This record gives sequence, C-alpha cells and structure tokens, in this order.
Amino acid sequence: MIKKVIISLAILVLNELYSQNISLGMKNSFLPVLKSQLLAGASGEKSETDYPTYKFTLKDLEATESIIAKQLDDNGYKKPGTEEFINKINTIFKRVIDPKSESKYLHVNFEDKCSKDLKLYKNSNSIDVNPYSTYVFKNGLFISDLYSIPEILDYTGNAELSQYEKEAESNNHATDVKIYYWKDMADLKNIRKQNIQTIIARNKYLFNDNKSYAGWLLERDKLFVKMLVKTFGFDKEPKFNEMLINEYIQSKDQYKIGELIFAKNCNNELEVREGILQSLTDAYQKSSNPKDLYGLMEFGSKLLETDEYNNYSENEKIKMVAYLANTYDFLFKKNHRHQDGWDPRWNILGAYFEDNSRSKIKWPHLKEDMQRNNYYGLPNLKEVISYAEGFDSVGAPD
Repeated sequence: MIKKVIISLAILVLNELYSQNISLGMKNSFLPVLKSQLLAGASGEKSETDYPTYKFTLKDLEATESIIAKQLDDNGYKKPGTEEFINKINTIFKRVIDPKSESKYLHVNFEDKCSKDLKLYKNSNSIDVNPYSTYVFKNGLFISDLYSIPEILDYTGNAELSQYEKEAESNNHATDVKIYYWKDMADLKNIRKQNIQTIIARNKYLFNDNKSYAGWLLERDKLFVKMLVKTFGFDKEPKFNEMLINEYIQSKDQYKIGELIFAKNCNNELEVREGILQSLTDAYQKSSNPKDLYGLMEFGSKLLETDEYNNYSENEKIKMVAYLANTYDFLFKKNHRHQDGWDPRWNILGAYFEDNSRSKIKWPHLKEDMQRNNYYGLPNLKEVISYAEGFDSVGAPD
C-alpha cells in the first residue's frame, strides 16, 4: 500500500513539475534526492549545538546537475567546447581533466589545491569545519558548489512536495534532535536567488569571458575571488588583483604580498604570478605613492636575510628577487629623485650591493646567477643590476 502511495505521489509531482518546463529525464534525476532532503530537513540541533541530519553522497551532486544546467541555459550561458573547457579548467584551477576517465566530477579544494580526492563538502556555516570547495561538472561543462536542491530549485509551488514535507515534520517524533525544515526558512527565497546568481556569474565570467560579471563577483562572491587568486594564482583579472593588493597595502604585514606573487605549484616548482606585479605597478601609477610598493622591498629582505621562506631553494630565491627588483628598482630609479615617499638611500639590489653582510646570498653569486639565467627574460633587470653597483653608503647614484 505504501509503495503504491509513493508511486502515485511521484506521478503527481512529475506532472506538476513538467508544467514548470522541466524535462522528464531531469525530474527523474532529482526527485528521489529532493524528497530525501525534505525528509531530513535543512539542519538540526542537539543539546543546543548544530547537529547534522543529512549525509551527502554523489547522488546529491548528480541530482543538481540537470537543475543547474537548465538555470545556466535559461540565463544565456554558452557551453564551451569540451577541449576549451578542459584547457580553462587547467588554466584556472591547475587541474587536468582526463577525457578517458569515467569520473564525471572533479573536486576543487581551495585549502589544498593539490588534492585530487573527490569529497563532498558544502560551503556553509556548520559544526563541521570543511575546506571551501567547488566542483567541476565534466559533462555539463560548468562549475558549481554543492547545494541542497531546495537551495537552487523552488519546490514550494508543488502541492504534493509541500504536503510531503509537512507530513515528514508531523511524523518526526525524535525528542533529542530538533529539525529545522526547509519550508520554515524565512530567507530561503533570497538564498536560492543568490546561489543561482553565483552559479551564473562564475560560469559566464570564467567560461564565456563575460567581463561584466567581474564587478558582481567582487561585491557578492568575494571569498571565491580571493581564494581563486591566492590559492590558484588566477591573476588575469586586474579588478580581482587590485582588491587583494589593496588589502596587503593596508595591512601591517605588507611584505606578505610576496606570498601572493610567488607560490609553489603541485610539482613543488616556483610559480610567479606576473599579473599581480603588473597590477601592483598599475596601482602605484594611479596613486603615485611609493609606499604601495614597500612590501616588495620588505619581502626581498625576508628572502635574503631570514629563514622565513626556506621552502624555496637558493636559486628560486634569486629568481624571486630578480622579479621584485625588475619592478621595484626600476620604478625607484625612474621616480625617486622627483617623487616624495621613496627612501632615497636604498632599493632592493642597491641595498645588497652596498652592504652584503646580512644577506645569506652574497652579491657576486646573486649577480652571476641572474646573468647566467639571461636575466630571466625580464626587461629591466640588467639595467637595475648595473644601477645597483653605483650605490654607496650615502645611497643611490645620481
């Protein structure tokens, strides 16, 4: 009898959802999962602390695919070609999609960029401390966080589903766990709207090159933007770079901007984010304030004088100093005589030519290594090395 009732309910629900322009295949893919989520509720509380009432499985991620695909299609998302999508995922997240793999999803872990484990984490405030995550839908050719279906699809207009949820609440006799149901979330409509807008903005910006969404992402999806730049080195968007640069400029540890410019990739190799350096130069040229660049010189000191960044080899440190000097020392040489705010005595390389006693890497070796590497192809480096050798105890040469 119960089985017949469930089948009848499913048919009624499918008929009603069909009137909402949702295909039969799509309905079949998410309806069982949606009902499981309605039964479990949105959240739980036990002994005045958060308590999980639902365990996500791969079926939950799969169930959202058709819903998200339709939302994207309805909002003008143009699916990239498979090869283009694969290349962009590699460029943005440094992940390789194997076309021969049977796995339909990639887990992008923003706290461990090298992790390739497919684990399911929701980006929500809960008792679990989960790494910020998003997922690559290989077949759908888009990315999305993991959502519960009520967070991206309005089910409340369906009488049968609403009744199903009410009955789930009535039949819940648990006394030790308080369940909060989706229907009682006053802001669920706004949460759903924000989630859908986020999915659209991320995908149209990243895969349709729609730059008009950059401002929206900066305002409404700031954490994603920050981690995209900091964790994965996405330095192609000047507006994103500028936001992070301003935070470093205004912080007490301005030198840590070096951690934004340089990183180790998953092969333990040095990665230089040249877009950050260019955006920092642009920020200085707008402000005409040399203090915006002080973090470069301070980071250079940390590299050469301390053990703080010993995860980098000596050769990598020399290359990093080369990039810093190519920017800072060149702008110093060009501007310090006629612009207030510069320390007229020193720049990065000049300081180490004049007084090499504190540096763990001596000047002759520093210079020879830069020359041997053909100045790393940096346009200003040869010039600022020569300029540095004119420094004395008084400061910069005329």
